[in-house]
Amino acid sequence: MIDRRTLAFFLCSSVFFGGTFVAAKAGLEYFPPLLFVAIRFDVAALVMLGYVALTASGDDLLPETRGDVVAILATGGLVIGLANALLFVGQQYATSAVGSIVFSLNPILTPVFAAVLLSDERLSRRGAIGMGLGLIGVALVVSPDPTALLGGDAFGRAILFAGAISAALGAVLIRRAGSTATLSSTVRIAWGLPIAAALCHGLAYSTGESMGSISWTTDALVALGYVSIVAGVLAYIAYFGLLEATEATTANLIFYVVPVVSTLGGWAILDEAVATSAVVGFLTIFVGFAVIGSDSIDLRSRLPGLAVDAPACEEGASVTDEPRGYRSD
Repeated sequence: MIDRRTLAFFLCSSVFFGGTFVAAKAGLEYFPPLLFVAIRFDVAALVMLGYVALTASGDDLLPETRGDVVAILATGGLVIGLANALLFVGQQYATSAVGSIVFSLNPILTPVFAAVLLSDERLSRRGAIGMGLGLIGVALVVSPDPTALLGGDAFGRAILFAGAISAALGAVLIRRAGSTATLSSTVRIAWGLPIAAALCHGLAYSTGESMGSISWTTDALVALGYVSIVAGVLAYIAYFGLLEATEATTANLIFYVVPVVSTLGGWAILDEAVATSAVVGFLTIFVGFAVIGSDSIDLRSRLPGLAVDAPACEEGASVTDEPRGYRSD
């Protein structure tokens, strides 16, 4: 049974990340994509560094183990920096519907990396069925044009797919580093955001993007504020807290909910119509989650000697408890 804290992390990260697509759609009219991402993380890094400086002691801010370093690099380089850079660039070459479909492959990719890099996570047959239903639901929600999925610009889809791979691999590496990591998720994000910002600035410079091409309007500032503070700070606090509280495979199911939030946000804010197929998609995603939620992540099958009726399970102990060495906020 999922606890309230984990559920809160899941819902907050889903909603905050979902709103990113609406804000990004508005902001890309005023910013070149890589600079948009870079400035987003500049602002987010300043806010997060200020927050941890006020709330954490000096001893809690410094990485102490190899696991800390790996988790910081995976956070800033893969999950935050590279994944977002590829997402924003890829959206230039593909429709938002196609982008949502491709990026929603994240929960499908995560178990692949988890099976190789983690010893205690394996997707059961029931979990695979539930994820398949979730992916079908996402497709119904965004209602893509089949010709857009099968034709169009393959380069754009490849970039988006690379972003999904980056996010999935990073999430699994963070989970793998958990046995020796000592930093809290918030402190790790504070280290990771400047890395992400530096990476995106380097990519922006290498592609010739310049500050002179930015149009500083009120709408641009509102979009930047959302992707920086809400999606760049609050969403990542919730997401990495979720990674500490549950398996990487389960945590990345938020990428099935993000298109739902984006669709509803477009309807509420941008007056975009919600098709009947989208409603069917919402229900399909719900059914998929119901299947996944019923013991679908079969961790016990990978732990020798741990039977279903073991006393530890009867007393409420969980094989997915927070890894030793992690400190959550």
